[in-house]
Amino acid sequence: MSTTLIVILAIVALLVIWGIGIQNKLVQVDELCNNALKQINVQQVSRYDALQAIIKLTREYASYEADTLEKVISQRKITASANPTVDEIAANEKALQEVSAKLIAVAEQYPDLKANQNYQQAMADIKQYEENVRLARMTFNDTVTRYNKEVRMFPASLVAGILGFAKRDYLAEDTSKKDYPVI
Repeated sequence: MSTTLIVILAIVALLVIWGIGIQNKLVQVDELCNNALKQINVQQVSRYDALQAIIKLTREYASYEADTLEKVISQRKITASANPTVDEIAANEKALQEVSAKLIAVAEQYPDLKANQNYQQAMADIKQYEENVRLARMTFNDTVTRYNKEVRMFPASLVAGILGFAKRDYLAEDTSKKDYPVI
């Protein structure tokens, strides 16, 4: 074999190895994004379960309000999707906000309910889930930033384009949370 052929094969081999390395890095960061999005979904479902527990407590104090809350929740079923999308996460978040706001309004009408130990514990749990969702959203957006940098920066952008890795969407800041009542 000639020296030129060996050099060409070596260059091709290095380019293939480099491309495989870039592809592996992109897959790794893409999977981190998928995992972060699923973590948000898990926290939302946990918060939904805690809201269900509060509705049961509310039933003891006010069956009409509990029925209303159950109807609201049944119309806005929160689901744990195997592969949630950013839009599904946003829709779940909106539904949970609506239920939480109605729940707070009911609790304001029943001081005995607010004084109930189980109710207080459930509200503390919901507050913790709210914080967990907030942290999971931050983690997701940070991971998407890392992924998008990988996809858009040269020379990795060449491999990303060829292999179909596209820029991902961030979870939008929820501006309604600024006026949202504290649980």
